[in-house]
Amino acid sequence: MSEDPAAPDQQQKDIQALAKGGRTNFLGFLLRLAARLPFLFIAGRLYGAESLGRFALALVVVELSAQLCTLGQKRGLAMRLSHEREHPANAVADAMLLGGSLALLATVVIYLFPDVMFNGAYTQEERLVVLAILPLTLTEIALAAQAYRFDIATSVRARALVEPWTLSIMSGVLFFVYRQAGLLIAYNLSVMAAAVTALWPMLRTYGLPRQWKPHPLAIGQLAIANLPLAAADAIEWGTRRFDIYLLGFFAGDKAVGVYYVAQQIASVPQKLKTSFEPILGPVITRNLKEQNFTAIAQQVCQVGFWITAAQAGVALALGIPGEGVMGLVGPLFVGGTGALCFLLAAEVSAATAVVSEAVLIYVKRIQNLWVSLATLAIQAAATIGLIKLVERLGLNDNYKAAMAGAGLMVALAMASWVKSRLLARFLHQSVNNWRWPLVWAAAPAVVLGWAVTSFLPEWAELAFGIPTILLAYGFVIWHKGFGPEDRVLFRRNVGA
Repeated sequence: MSEDPAAPDQQQKDIQALAKGGRTNFLGFLLRLAARLPFLFIAGRLYGAESLGRFALALVVVELSAQLCTLGQKRGLAMRLSHEREHPANAVADAMLLGGSLALLATVVIYLFPDVMFNGAYTQEERLVVLAILPLTLTEIALAAQAYRFDIATSVRARALVEPWTLSIMSGVLFFVYRQAGLLIAYNLSVMAAAVTALWPMLRTYGLPRQWKPHPLAIGQLAIANLPLAAADAIEWGTRRFDIYLLGFFAGDKAVGVYYVAQQIASVPQKLKTSFEPILGPVITRNLKEQNFTAIAQQVCQVGFWITAAQAGVALALGIPGEGVMGLVGPLFVGGTGALCFLLAAEVSAATAVVSEAVLIYVKRIQNLWVSLATLAIQAAATIGLIKLVERLGLNDNYKAAMAGAGLMVALAMASWVKSRLLARFLHQSVNNWRWPLVWAAAPAVVLGWAVTSFLPEWAELAFGIPTILLAYGFVIWHKGFGPEDRVLFRRNVGA
């Protein structure tokens, strides 16, 4: 088969689209971080670890329900829009009807059985946190539809500006109005505000459906077809929340609250990988349609290295002065430093699995689902085994929290290895985002980090240590790890 002479140009355009989407979402990552820190400070200092633990456990159930209700359309909608012959607004309407109907059903069921969200007693206001399921579901579908049109700015506004700042501000206000349920009420308000921010641009982009009639049988077939995608999405999300639920069985709300703070800080590098997810899906679906497997392998390795390099730098900057970072939320949270370090390492090890799964969900759905289920099982076994070991040694709940992070790290590292091998076998191409300059860049960062934490006071560790670690790491990775094809990420005019 002769090679298309336009392929290199298209490949360059794909890399340009990936880089642009990554840059836009990276700005969103910085904005979300700026808003997340005030929330953690308010929740930790005002509400305390125990209230934060109750908040975290309730959110696990609510957000998992919303993930399931989207039925994988966060990524599956791109495939449907690329093949749909009707007006695109009709496909989006089908997705909204399907997801919204399931969300309403889930809301009613969980409202009737609220014990799944809480360890003990709860108030009527806390019980109403289930009202977040519908707006969460519709927001995911709306942002997926916008991502298909390469509109990442809407995701940034909804997820990085409106949602976290509403949560932070309303948490502070409601502490003085109704402290017991303040966090959960603020959460409801934040997801509703984000839904409005996402749905309005979607309506302007796609418009209202045209000659659209809901077809229950067709929608049911769509639901069945999307089940592997939905399960993969839910499991991928669940691995980042299952540890909280497991910890809740073996430790009190206070330990869960400490772990939740560590998880929120560790999710900073995780947001870096989500910077590329919305734009990676449409690029991959088009190349799959053209059977351009070489381009897919190159894009997966390229984006995988970008994610790994960025996550490793942020993990070093937050992990080395970890005690100071956790201490910002409150003295009680310093005991979660071990959990923070394991969680940061877990995010770095997960990068290969994330980019590999971005392709596998389209070409090896069932195999990918089985690997994801195995990952969850490994996480459960490793976490429970390590927590039981800590109990036998007579150590406190902070060590249990650290073992929950260690179990996640083991499971995600295994998933990365298996999913990359599965994808490489399908593409008949090498899939590996590891490069030795990552070690060369980490070495000076570790040495400088040790010096900073050993000889500077805690405030200086954070004010000067974090930027110093990032600069040292960034200097080496830029000069020794990034080639011309990598530096396109930082150039606005890629074609120049």
